[in-house]
Amino acid sequence: MRIKESELVVNPDGRVYHLNLAPQELADRVILVGDPARVSRVAAHFDTVELRRENREIHSCTGVYRGKRFTVLSTGMGPDNIDIVLNELDALKNIDLNTREIKPQKTSLEIVRIGTSGSLQRDIPVDSFVVARRAIGFDGVLHFYRSQAVRQLDIEEEFIRQTAWNPLAARPYVVEGSEELFSRLHSEQTIEGFTATAVGFYGPQGRELRIPLADPSANDKLEHFAYRGMRLTNYEMETSAIYGLSALLGHRACSTNCIVAARTEGVFSKDAHAAVERLIAYVLDRLARD
Repeated sequence: MRIKESELVVNPDGRVYHLNLAPQELADRVILVGDPARVSRVAAHFDTVELRRENREIHSCTGVYRGKRFTVLSTGMGPDNIDIVLNELDALKNIDLNTREIKPQKTSLEIVRIGTSGSLQRDIPVDSFVVARRAIGFDGVLHFYRSQAVRQLDIEEEFIRQTAWNPLAARPYVVEGSEELFSRLHSEQTIEGFTATAVGFYGPQGRELRIPLADPSANDKLEHFAYRGMRLTNYEMETSAIYGLSALLGHRACSTNCIVAARTEGVFSKDAHAAVERLIAYVLDRLARD
């Protein structure tokens, strides 16, 4: 089946529309960051740099680190951007951009997020590292796809019950990341995570400035959710969409986050820049190992 020009936009130079990358410019190992400025911070560790590209909030750099080829790419903030990035990453590998047909042989990407986050538990301090085994999404992105096969419906139902979830909000969905990547990235230096992904930064994460919250107790409910030994560890804005879309497309994904805010304590990291730099070095070191 030929994919229409309106459904997958390809630039005249053969690069996909938003990422502005051609297939040969994308490595099979992809690091996702939110902040475009963080692309250069990751790429500074590369031994060699092959290319740099910028388009809107999406900046990318492909290079080699310890003999392995990586692409680091910024997504900007939010799960809506992840929908764009994940679909176009997959298109670069698994759709022939000339014939506009899906390739019979699929390539599975290795996708790792390096992000920042706020903790939901008092024993997860600022500057610590969380590696998410699974994620729960409040964003609704996955409900636009046939996604039940990759979701953990029992956890979803129990979360809705325990929190008396607002029926006007998107139904929460739960997806596991890659167990293989989790095993490589999780160590005694990290915390196993069950990451919550919000659709925004203020109200959707329980921050109240001038607009009253629909449920002022929402974060307290997240903190106390418990099911089969699982608890929610941290809040951010991308992981659930990365895990959900990666699972549907056959890619391996894992999300790592530096805790820069302790939401239960109301404190922020004294040097978030240095803490994130430590996480970048840690993740690259773990990914470069055979």
